Amino acid sequence: MEQSPGALVAEPRLDGVSPAVDAVGEAIGDLLARLREARQAAATDPFGDPVLLIALAISRRLDDGRLDGAAVGALIARLSDQAAAERARRLAGYVGLERGAATLDVLAARLVRPDPEDSPVPFAAYREVVERPRFAAVFTAHPTFSLPPNTGAAVAAAAGGGAMPAGLSHRPAAPTLTEEFVQAVAAIQRGRDALDALNGALLRAARGVWGDRWQALVPAPVLLASWVGYDTDGRTDIGWWDTIGLRLTMKRLQLQRLAAQLAPLGACAEGLSARVAMAEAAVSRQLAALPQTPVPEAVQRFAAVLIGEREAALTDPGPLVGLFPAALAAAPDEATRLALVVARAGLVAHGLALAHTHTRLNASQIHNALRQRLGLTASPDDMASRRGLLAQVNAALGEVEAQPVDFGALIAEQASAVRLMMTVAQITKHVDASQPVRFLIAETESGYTLLGALWLARRLGIERHVEISPLFETAEALERGDKVVEEALRSPFFRDYLRAHGRLCLQFGYSDSGRYVGQLPASYLAERLKLRLADQLRRHGLFEIELVLFDTHGESIGRGGHPDSLADRLDYLSPPQARAALARAGLKLREESSFQGGDGYLLFGTPALATATIARIAEHAFAPPAAEPDPIYAESDYGADFFATIRREMQILVEDPGYAALLGAFGPGLLDRTGSRPAARQSDMGGPARITHPSQLRAIPNNAILHQMGWLANTLHGMGAAVAANPDSFADMLARSPRFARAVAMAARAAACSDLGVLRAGVDTLDPGPWLDRAGATRRPGRREELMHVAAALERLGLSSDVRRMFRRLQADHLALRAAWPELPRMPDRLVLLHALRLALIHRIWLLAVQIPEFSPRHGATREALIRGILQLDVERALSLLAEVFPARPDPASSLDFHEKAPGRGGASYAAEHAALFTPMAALFAQVRECSAAIAHEVGAFG
Repeated sequence: MEQSPGALVAEPRLDGVSPAVDAVGEAIGDLLARLREARQAAATDPFGDPVLLIALAISRRLDDGRLDGAAVGALIARLSDQAAAERARRLAGYVGLERGAATLDVLAARLVRPDPEDSPVPFAAYREVVERPRFAAVFTAHPTFSLPPNTGAAVAAAAGGGAMPAGLSHRPAAPTLTEEFVQAVAAIQRGRDALDALNGALLRAARGVWGDRWQALVPAPVLLASWVGYDTDGRTDIGWWDTIGLRLTMKRLQLQRLAAQLAPLGACAEGLSARVAMAEAAVSRQLAALPQTPVPEAVQRFAAVLIGEREAALTDPGPLVGLFPAALAAAPDEATRLALVVARAGLVAHGLALAHTHTRLNASQIHNALRQRLGLTASPDDMASRRGLLAQVNAALGEVEAQPVDFGALIAEQASAVRLMMTVAQITKHVDASQPVRFLIAETESGYTLLGALWLARRLGIERHVEISPLFETAEALERGDKVVEEALRSPFFRDYLRAHGRLCLQFGYSDSGRYVGQLPASYLAERLKLRLADQLRRHGLFEIELVLFDTHGESIGRGGHPDSLADRLDYLSPPQARAALARAGLKLREESSFQGGDGYLLFGTPALATATIARIAEHAFAPPAAEPDPIYAESDYGADFFATIRREMQILVEDPGYAALLGAFGPGLLDRTGSRPAARQSDMGGPARITHPSQLRAIPNNAILHQMGWLANTLHGMGAAVAANPDSFADMLARSPRFARAVAMAARAAACSDLGVLRAGVDTLDPGPWLDRAGATRRPGRREELMHVAAALERLGLSSDVRRMFRRLQADHLALRAAWPELPRMPDRLVLLHALRLALIHRIWLLAVQIPEFSPRHGATREALIRGILQLDVERALSLLAEVFPARPDPASSLDFHEKAPGRGGASYAAEHAALFTPMAALFAQVRECSAAIAHEVGAFG
């Protein structure tokens, strides 16, 4: 098993010794050819393992010198560049880049004349259509900053037809909050430019029909929002001063944007430009006084400037909006008037901010605040006490009186929920009161949470400025979310609050729900919940309320990002039939969708991409209700059974100890940090904590590990059982139902990123048996002992039996799926090669690990614990400790004369161990991570 296949002997060297036209390309071509042969052979040889075979061949080439570290790096770089270029091509197709900006004018013309052969719609009807917000794109800071900023920019540029530069780094560096904010702002700026293009098209269409009346329009069909810097759910590193500072920055950016729009318009806009400049200068002085820490004296100075400059800086766009009529009257031509009306629309739609503001926190933070303020100590999870809790908080709502807030109170406040609400209060008083702040509450599972948030808002006198929104993200929450809202709607105070705002805001999560019950059932549960919530509003007589449905999903299929196109993604999250049902119920609907982290920002990565993205959003938002019934709704029993079967199988898998073992074996070690949060808790023994359940991982790393292991279980598993239950009905529904076909397309894409052979190779790597087989076959001096030591270490790790049993579960379900659906895509060879190449590197890291010399325990870590950590790819931590145990340089004191006879100081340097073990291990691990970055390109998203 350890022997190198004879067919690989004649490969050209890649280290520069032997010249070649494209040695890297030839080597990749050769490996791909061998891989194809191995995969074809495995189709008839059930005992073949093509991935391990190629991994072993690569390892042997490293042994005999036909490959070296630099050559492997060149291979990975070429494969990464190819994967990035392919990702760029998919991105262009995804947003419909080839359709260009002209589609905006076509869309606007259709809104004016739905029937080209008929008269235009009445002006009032057109005004209602274009001035009511129908959709919002929300930019979040989820840890999916999977590309260095310059590489992300190159991918976006390549989507527009540019060449993908060679030699770029593809590994991410974990961004700071400021860096996340800078990337978000760049994407939002391009998004705002695209919104201006959309609004310009809508205004030009109106100008061609209704004369000067178009100047009265303030179109706002699509909005932008952001929670970057305002999301404190599970974070303690964002202070209130950070949030206020970033919100002031968003205000200054909006003013700078308006100033840039007015600058070329000449004398007609001079008065308006002067007032904008005054406000911008005042905001800059406020920002200059912002404290970096909550030192009372510094906060006092900031408060003086913030409040003292408040009138000059403005807290409402009204004074600016009031100057537009005079500018329009003085405008010399139609082009100038159009530019003014477009600028006014962006200002009115977004207020004094580049994007609307979303804050987020956890339900438990609300509960802690109520316990402190109202003495409500019972848990809302206790069904026996919930009714009493609801009565108590409802009574408190009837008695609450608003109290003032100042920065002194903000400094002293310890309860995080109250502190965030106070921060919002200060923003609405001193920064911008024109647009409400969304107050998202994660893990909302009781109406008590919503009423508690309302009590806090009323206590601080800002209920008019805060839109309270529950987040339903678990399967249980999606199943009983209507009961949660029902508990809140029984309160007259909550109903009055909704009527005052005119909308009910709800958020739906696809990450946690998808990983626990499967992505397809999660979307089904979310859709059913949305329809039940609409029924609730009608039952409570809230017919006039707008329903705001915010789908918080990722860019990957495992977290709700449909792979086929942006249009399909929007229809997957908000199916046309569901939208039609809400329209029939007489409810106004505003949809919102997240663009998460760097991966999501790619869709706004260039002006052309941003325009195409906004065009697709606008086409979706203005789409007429579905006319044709979808059979999945008429034959709902089949759909319910199908998704319930997947859910059942996925829930069984999640509770399988082997599934947690697979996720935690070395999966977290494959991932670079793509945000500020660790993927899992760390132990104090020099290695990662043993993961015993998927809930110990966060959702994004959970999903990213599945990508890296080559099996997208949370989208694919359970499909075999569901399809096999009724293959004929599956084929019939797939052919006739757009809703069903769109959901099943998620599984097809998951299959294209999954391969049982790749997963089996990972499972085999954790099994001591194959290592012992290799030990028996090797002829390389010293290798047998190394292989046996690895086998022994894996035996002590003890993951193999659980993982193998779980693998058989996945295998059986997938075999059933392929039998019923033979056209299911397969993983392409290039992606399989990346997995094989990385596996070879991991094997070599392990072979080096067992050569670490013995040492006395250091910081609670032993040699055995270090090796166990390295088996789980906690390599960086291990190398850091090894550098302390085995210093590379002699003690500097060894060269000094201390004026008396000295003992021997030999052995103070371990340069040989560093050269032979630690430095190569670090280089190999860096290449492992580079392979992971390339795999993320191939899949198309991180996490």
